[in-house]
Amino acid sequence: MAKNIVVLSGSPRKEGNTDMLVASFVEGAKSADKNVVVFRVADMKIGGCLGCRHCFKEKGVCVQKDDMEEILKAIQKADTLVFASPIYFFDMTAQLKLAIDRTYALLSVGTLIKKAAFLITCGDDSEKAAEGTVVTFKSICAYSKWEDGGVIIVPAVNRPGAIKGRAELVKAMTFGREI
Repeated sequence: MAKNIVVLSGSPRKEGNTDMLVASFVEGAKSADKNVVVFRVADMKIGGCLGCRHCFKEKGVCVQKDDMEEILKAIQKADTLVFASPIYFFDMTAQLKLAIDRTYALLSVGTLIKKAAFLITCGDDSEKAAEGTVVTFKSICAYSKWEDGGVIIVPAVNRPGAIKGRAELVKAMTFGREI
């Protein structure tokens, strides 16, 4: 069972449906005495990976000095990593993908991460809109040798606040408690 969880949330919409889903997950996790740190990566200054491999020469230290430094330090202390994003044009947000790409710096030193999960919202009526993101997530888990802790997809939440009262919020809370 997870003890230290880092959540990377890629939604640029503050207090939107993805934030509400994350809040429900966090509430469940904290109720089970888990330590949770949430980073709203859309609000942070994170540059794209340069592919320079400086991190391999400098034991996980990225050449870029931006907000990713804090995230990488937190991930180094976590055993579970949770991604959260709305679906924008059939994929996770660019802001979240930037942060995920920058975790490349940790490949040279490894992490304590044993499990990962994904919380997804989408305006489309079908969960199929999230298929590409789910495939990417499962590939990341397989490559990183992380247990796929699961995915929650909440379709048909196109308007701000549309997630209120949805069963998936309770599911996310339970998920946070049990992960």
